[in-house]
Amino acid sequence: MIQATPEVTNFALVRQIRERVAATLADRRKDDDVAGRPALTQEARQAYAAELIDEELSVLAKTRIEDGRPRLNLEAEEALAQAVYDALFAAAGLQRLLEDESITDVHANGCDVVWIRRADGRKEREAPIAASDEEMIELIRTMGARMGLGERRFDAGSPQLDLRLPDGSRLSAVMAVSARPTLSIRRHRFMTVTLDDLIALGAIDEALASFLAAAVYTRNNIVVGGGTGVGKTTLLRALADVIPASERLVTIENTLELGLDQCPEAHPDVVALEAREANTEGQGAVSMAELVRRGLRMDPDRVIVGEVLGDEILSLLNAMSQGNDGSLCTIHANSSDGVFRRIASYAIQSPERLDIVATNLLIAGAVDYVVFIDSSYEVRRSGRTRRRFVSSIREVVDADDKLVISNEIFRPGPDGRAVPGSPIRGIAELVRAGFDEAYLDRPQGWWGA
Repeated sequence: MIQATPEVTNFALVRQIRERVAATLADRRKDDDVAGRPALTQEARQAYAAELIDEELSVLAKTRIEDGRPRLNLEAEEALAQAVYDALFAAAGLQRLLEDESITDVHANGCDVVWIRRADGRKEREAPIAASDEEMIELIRTMGARMGLGERRFDAGSPQLDLRLPDGSRLSAVMAVSARPTLSIRRHRFMTVTLDDLIALGAIDEALASFLAAAVYTRNNIVVGGGTGVGKTTLLRALADVIPASERLVTIENTLELGLDQCPEAHPDVVALEAREANTEGQGAVSMAELVRRGLRMDPDRVIVGEVLGDEILSLLNAMSQGNDGSLCTIHANSSDGVFRRIASYAIQSPERLDIVATNLLIAGAVDYVVFIDSSYEVRRSGRTRRRFVSSIREVVDADDKLVISNEIFRPGPDGRAVPGSPIRGIAELVRAGFDEAYLDRPQGWWGA
């Protein structure tokens, strides 16, 4: 069901007030420099801006009354003040959406065609996020300059932008390759998550939680596979939660998203590395493959790659097979055995152009388990609700020419969710780490019994 859009922001008025407040802030900085006074701290600068905005609203109210028009009501004034503040210090017209915790996805097909999806599955039309497509591009450009580890361009010469926002959301935007600038934001509802949380969400059952915890404890190398938006990163966070706090972790991502470095209580020793694009001179690019190699020189106990996207898979597989046990990564795939084909496709595209036989030998020597996440939809009156769950786990056994030999130790049950399947070859090690073999005698799992 599509609901009515909120009241449209008066972007012209917001822009006018923002420009006046910004000019006053700039003048204050110049005066401080001339007088030799220390510059305002960011907190003091924001407080001063709030005072200036209040003054501007007072002037606006006086002007409207003198012109014979009613002043804005209190709610409208507060919304205008917040819009100006967000334009100065936050994400302008996007900020109100980013602060709504019920929103999981934001899609803007131009400045005024804005759709959101809420956690309960509802899709709604939203108010414009900018006055024009040009202002939308400027908003995205400003976010790229302010919100990443380093400035990321967004212009005709670099028409794509991927960015991790301060709240952990992932932004993807394009321009020039589409009729209008397009923006997508994926919100992560669970920045800190445990295996018990996933049980409560219905993504795994007690048997899977026990197995996955033991697999992490025993330093098995695990690849998490699945389609877009099924919860691969969320599962990766839950697996990382099992890792002892004493271990040193190096995370590697194209765009920072995992956020393990933001959880010092659980992971006090984390180095988060992010790939970097080339500058305007075509220099300074740092690829994922280079970061994997660099990360291995940082003496990590485990290497975690947020999402394998290309030839970095070879560096990671080499790391897994050469002593960096317990490493984790995610990869896009359409089935658990399809993970092996996706790895092979990345390997053959790499500079080394590794063939299928060599790739499979490398997989067999590096990967211990593949965990696959699937999803399905339930139709309710409020709309479709997406269920995400682990449907399959494969134990890698060996490689035979053009095939990776694996056992599907947890397979899809009647409702698609994983239930015990083939015998586990490494069961003794897992039991010593706390896995309860009794779960294997419940073939339907607790949710299907």
